[in-house]
Amino acid sequence: MKVLFPGWRWLAAPLPALAASAALAAPPAMLNLPDFDALAARATETVNISLDTALLGLAASFLDSSNPDDAATKELIAGLKGIYVRSYTFGQDFAYPSAQVDLVRKQLAPPAWQRLLEVNSTRDHTHVQIYVNVDRGVANGLAIIASEPREFTIVNIVGSIDLAKLRRLEGKFGIPKLDLPGGSDGRTEGGKDDRPQGK
Repeated sequence: MKVLFPGWRWLAAPLPALAASAALAAPPAMLNLPDFDALAARATETVNISLDTALLGLAASFLDSSNPDDAATKELIAGLKGIYVRSYTFGQDFAYPSAQVDLVRKQLAPPAWQRLLEVNSTRDHTHVQIYVNVDRGVANGLAIIASEPREFTIVNIVGSIDLAKLRRLEGKFGIPKLDLPGGSDGRTEGGKDDRPQGK
């Protein structure tokens, strides 16, 4: 999945303060992912990854600390308690019921979850949302829901995660390439300013 996030860097500013104390966070922000077996049977491509703390530690042991990229990834996942990915690709448009995705989206409700970003494209029918889980002022999880006509992906990262460093996990541990660019004006592809507006 290739999803464009124009102007994503403006989101990074408040995240470090939250992420810094996430190691002391309350219970992990693990989503209750539905049983997607029926959809998997109809999909042309399926990704189903569940990495808990033990498996993340095992994966980290295979990273080369002398390699700058591996070292950065190892540092990033050190504060994580789990990575869970469900991604399904279909051979035709809108082959999956939106209700399946809505079952997950309904869990991402305030006050526990706060939406950081939402991008909609009417041109190619993509819809992307990023949420952070916050408990007593502490961030302890991240959720990404990305859908397009022939594919939808759900990523649940449990534990301390800095959005500014999220790009380091792209293409690793089943997390798809999100193509986060370095724009800074906070505008969506169609020119709409997607940043929160002051009153």
